[in-house]
Amino acid sequence: MPGSLYTPAHFAAPDREAMLALIETYDFGILFVADGDDIQASHLPFMLDRTSGENGTLLAHVARANPIWKLLESRPALAVFQGEHGYVSPRWYEAQPAVPTWNYAAVHAKGPARLIHDAAELKILVDRLSRIYEDPAQWSVAGQPERFIDGLARGIVGIEIEIAELQGKFKFSQNRPAADRAKVLAELEASERHGDRALATEMRKVLKL
Repeated sequence: MPGSLYTPAHFAAPDREAMLALIETYDFGILFVADGDDIQASHLPFMLDRTSGENGTLLAHVARANPIWKLLESRPALAVFQGEHGYVSPRWYEAQPAVPTWNYAAVHAKGPARLIHDAAELKILVDRLSRIYEDPAQWSVAGQPERFIDGLARGIVGIEIEIAELQGKFKFSQNRPAADRAKVLAELEASERHGDRALATEMRKVLKL
């Protein structure tokens, strides 16, 4: 299937919940849309609405000047989310010979998009997105000058993607012997490199160690 995520069985995401949780935790994703022989992409913060659709619905918005939204009127969308990741040295393995690799978690969410142009609906969307990070008592859409928010709404297009297909790859050394997995975890947990300890934490959850 075009656009599918290559995932050997031993690297498959544990379950649907693990994939949705990754989207919510690492919600700054990349939106891809086919454009003839080319591909358009935008980096966007997404909100996952678990109550809408079988696999949930992604909500975001782009600047009206961004041409990607026009492509969404007739093409499916692919949103990609990346979790913790890091380098794994072959020196860490008991079993030799070995080669370097990269451990990571990623989720692909595909589906049709609905575009939001209505000003009232856009204001609700921006309010919902802002509440993920803002205390409404400190900042809210309702607390801003109406003229300012009206101008904001004219300058953006909302995007709603009902997830029709959800794919996840959690590559956490599942293909290595138990002794190798233990050594990888020990090295990551002792590392000072950015993200390595967080990667080890996620590996322990998935590997149940």
